[in-house]
Amino acid sequence: MRVIVILFLITLVSYAKDYTKVKEVREFINVLVKKQGYSRARLNTLFANVEVQKIPLRAFVPKVKKKRTPEQIAILNRLYPKYGAWNRYIRYKITPKRIDQGVSFMKKHYNTLRLVEDLYGVPMEYIVAIIGIESVYGKNVGKYLVFDTLTTLAFEPNRRNKFFKKELRKFMELSKKSKINPKRVYGSYAGAIGLCQFMPSNYEAYGVDFNRDKRLSLQQPSDAIASVANYLKKNGWRRGEPVASRARYNGNRFKAYKTGYKRTYYPSQLKNISLRTPWNYKGKIRLIKLNTTHYDQLWFGAKNFFVITRYNHSAYYAMSVYQLGTKIMDKWKKSKVENEN
Repeated sequence: MRVIVILFLITLVSYAKDYTKVKEVREFINVLVKKQGYSRARLNTLFANVEVQKIPLRAFVPKVKKKRTPEQIAILNRLYPKYGAWNRYIRYKITPKRIDQGVSFMKKHYNTLRLVEDLYGVPMEYIVAIIGIESVYGKNVGKYLVFDTLTTLAFEPNRRNKFFKKELRKFMELSKKSKINPKRVYGSYAGAIGLCQFMPSNYEAYGVDFNRDKRLSLQQPSDAIASVANYLKKNGWRRGEPVASRARYNGNRFKAYKTGYKRTYYPSQLKNISLRTPWNYKGKIRLIKLNTTHYDQLWFGAKNFFVITRYNHSAYYAMSVYQLGTKIMDKWKKSKVENEN
């Protein structure tokens, strides 16, 4: 068993590679020289010594389906039982510690959050929740060199080569524009950067230099806060409208209608379903089902719920942002009342 573990770990060890010997990379360098004015010598130096990031690569290599033994199936069933997916999802996302950290972040950056909320119409608690989930309020912005990671994912065979080649080109453009060394920027296993974990292409599309220091940096809380709000606004956030509301149905497991953030209904179409707390919302809704250990939670998701899924295409992600944000704001208000008394 120990030998198997050692061999597995060896397969994950990064190694240095000279990418200037790869024809596709040389063509990529030519584009950067012609279109971005990069120094060819500088690019050759960068690409000549890249640590191939094998752990990130594993996430994007197509997985070969293998027939599992009964013993393997039994282990998987114990690790991932049929029910309780929502409980497992939020185990490390919505915790008392994460809520307290969110309240502290809100207190520290309240003036910026208030100004951004007024400007973009996105409630501050959801901005704080996204930053909390993405990077634990800046404590975990990633441990992988972005240049090496994007180079690996752009040129080593995987299912998203085209996407990562575009992101690498944007990253190089960003590095040159911001006058930063691309070999000194760390991010996620996919190359996402900063407190809000933007991919390089999102810098240009949604990044905001909110503190006006003429340098967009998502490592700076003010820029990250405004950039999250700008992202949500440009993806359709509706000022003053709700996000979600808990619904009631008969039974413990919900199967009456198809659920998910992509399908919409008018409330009048849904029979034997009612809201636990009435809300002032007139548009189409999404039925969101959260699979818990003992029953399915059912929620109505408004347009703003769908907008959060543009940040991460997952109903569970959007619901974790909503619930974490709500809990942060509740505790924030409670602390203000206690302080006033």
